[in-house]
Amino acid sequence: MDAVLAHLQAVGPAVESLRAQAGRLAGWGTELARRLLDGGRLLAAGNGGSAAEAQHLTAELVGRFDGERQAFSAISLHADTSAVTAISNDYGYDHLFARQVLGHGRAGDVLLLLTTSGKSENLLRAAEAARGIGVTSWALTGSAPNPLTRLCDDYVAVDALPANVQEGHLMALHALCRAFDAEVARHANAAAGAQRGPHGGAARS
Repeated sequence: MDAVLAHLQAVGPAVESLRAQAGRLAGWGTELARRLLDGGRLLAAGNGGSAAEAQHLTAELVGRFDGERQAFSAISLHADTSAVTAISNDYGYDHLFARQVLGHGRAGDVLLLLTTSGKSENLLRAAEAARGIGVTSWALTGSAPNPLTRLCDDYVAVDALPANVQEGHLMALHALCRAFDAEVARHANAAAGAQRGPHGGAARS
């Protein structure tokens, strides 16, 4: 019981760390929505539990989060087992994500990298690859600064114990999804209003 209560108590710092960065998460959600609405895509990557969370996010975007909306392009770079094993075998595990960023990424896309340590070599190389082709990179990490936050265009760092960092990352992803869906809905409402015209009728062409 003491171990469980201690773990739950340690969630508090992760939540407070995210609360202090709420504006950044809201900005990420809004910016991601705008880019995906314009035809861009999200690439996401992580190792271990962070890989599972990356895939959680891409599922929310291709599927849906709370309400019905269109599908968006989002790819988890660890999820294609044939690509993972082939790239790791031919180029080495450190190049696993960078190779896929170079293959899938286009200027204007977003790469989201998840890690508790911020030190994984395969994520560092992915961030470097993204920079070289005009893909915006965001890091969701543990305490900062760390090597990945120094390489990425922006980051949210959860200052907590590693297990609580991962729990914080899931909360951060859900918060990002809420901001994302709010911006998609705002865009849809604005488009519908323009189609109705200024007096509520159909706009004339």
